[in-house]
Amino acid sequence: MAPLAVAKELGYFEAEGLHVTLEAQSNWKVLLDRVITGELDGAHMLAGQPIGATVGFGTKSEIVTAFSMDLNGNAITVSNEVWQLMKNNIKYENGKPIHPIEASALEPVIESFNNSGKQFKMGMVFPVSTHNYELRYWLAAAGIHPGMYTETDATGTTDAKVLLSVTPPPQMPATLQSGTINGYCVGEPWNQQAVFKGIGVPVITNYDIWKNCPEKVFGVTKAWAEKNKNTHVALVKALIRAGIWLDNPDNRKEAAKILSKPEYVGADYDVIANSMTGTFEFEKGDKRSMPDFNVFFKYNATYPYYSDAIWFLTQMRRWGQIPQNQTDDWYKQQAAKIYLPGVWREAATALVKEKYLKETDIPQTDGYKPATGEFIDHIIYDGKKPNEYLKKFGIGNKN
Repeated sequence: MAPLAVAKELGYFEAEGLHVTLEAQSNWKVLLDRVITGELDGAHMLAGQPIGATVGFGTKSEIVTAFSMDLNGNAITVSNEVWQLMKNNIKYENGKPIHPIEASALEPVIESFNNSGKQFKMGMVFPVSTHNYELRYWLAAAGIHPGMYTETDATGTTDAKVLLSVTPPPQMPATLQSGTINGYCVGEPWNQQAVFKGIGVPVITNYDIWKNCPEKVFGVTKAWAEKNKNTHVALVKALIRAGIWLDNPDNRKEAAKILSKPEYVGADYDVIANSMTGTFEFEKGDKRSMPDFNVFFKYNATYPYYSDAIWFLTQMRRWGQIPQNQTDDWYKQQAAKIYLPGVWREAATALVKEKYLKETDIPQTDGYKPATGEFIDHIIYDGKKPNEYLKKFGIGNKN
């Protein structure tokens, strides 16, 4: 949510003639419901929320987005007990683990739990969250089944070797410490919080699961977008400016201070700064340079690419949240319903005229990123060929 806080605190909303109130919500379901009912005009959302709502997984509603909030920013953390067991299966160099760590290092630990009659449990943020799909992707890439959603199983645990369940992000460290879960996938600062508290160890970031993966989006209802076109463009203008400011490394310490305020993230400055200022700490003392752990503008981070929406749709289909086979054209049609690059372009063009953006900052694109294999398993993803992509996976639904 950093772009929202920065746009508010630095006056970018005000510069667009907008009076904006930011209001923290208790959980992702409440947030989505309040946008649908109109109690909130819009919200930063899990990337899967507008998509899930539109295709009818969970609450059915027409939600659209014209702005991608950020890239990367998540990690997978395990308990100290699990880490000690995993270490036997990890290669080292100069006394430190070689990253990225694949889930194959976790598989013997899961087997030992199962053999002793214990279930291996991991927390994720929400059924349509990037965290759920990234955790599933990491596990499945090593042949570990994360479970299927079916008509009779809304929890997504059918055939699972690892039981995944929803845990609100701020509660994850305490839930891990209590032993209720053995690990989790979440955004910052809750992985670094585990390091600071000495209760767990992050083992991989989502940058190494899918390099420069899209994270949150700014979502509004389709009806609101159609009724408030000028306001929507103005909001996106302010958020783009916030993204530019955030991606200046000189501003990251100030950003961490803003986010540490109780009305925003409310975690300690040092915990937030541990990943916001170009580094990421894995095992205590193993702090590594990771300048792209949080990206808010570069690499066209704010542009709403159709291919990003289609990737999430493929994962929904893969794990059974979309129960039926769909054509490639169906995937493309859903993406075009939900993602609004035209609004983004209108905002960006205005910012070019106002000298806040350069012409070269506006991507020349048909809405589809080039095919990429920058995933933990090196499988090539081409957003124009979703069904061909689904067939490449060993675990999950294939058309």
